[in-house]
Amino acid sequence: MNETMVCAVGNVATQPVYRETASGPSARFRLAVTSRYWDREKGTWTDGHTNFFTVWANRQLAANAAASLSVGEPVVVQGRLKVRTEPREGQQGRMSADIDAVAIGHDLARGTSAFRRTGRPEQTAPPDRSGPHWETRPGETPAETGSARQRGPEAAMLT
Repeated sequence: MNETMVCAVGNVATQPVYRETASGPSARFRLAVTSRYWDREKGTWTDGHTNFFTVWANRQLAANAAASLSVGEPVVVQGRLKVRTEPREGQQGRMSADIDAVAIGHDLARGTSAFRRTGRPEQTAPPDRSGPHWETRPGETPAETGSARQRGPEAAMLT
């Protein structure tokens, strides 16, 4: 459980790519995170270095991200950071940083968003395990209900 959890605030840099895989839906996009700092000499905010992350989303988060995100939109991404180095011939290995997303949302400090709940995937209905109907009818006392139910449903209708 020694995972590095991060929260990155930035802009969607590439259109999300959605794929159906054998293990379920998956989506990925690039996230640009630019630091900003106050430049005392100029008296203005200045952009610093930009870091790029590949954000991976799975299952329902993948479908929702693909349907909701567009290039340039400000987002907040929370997830597990994974840094890896890919060896190259005759060169120093290329490093990349991925975020395995747990949550993705629009950055409401920089705009508004309209939330729409998605339907859950179709599931088979559970078997009917409802017990007897224990409510009393208007004008009935609990004692009358119990005795009528002991005689069967036809007797309950007649009383």
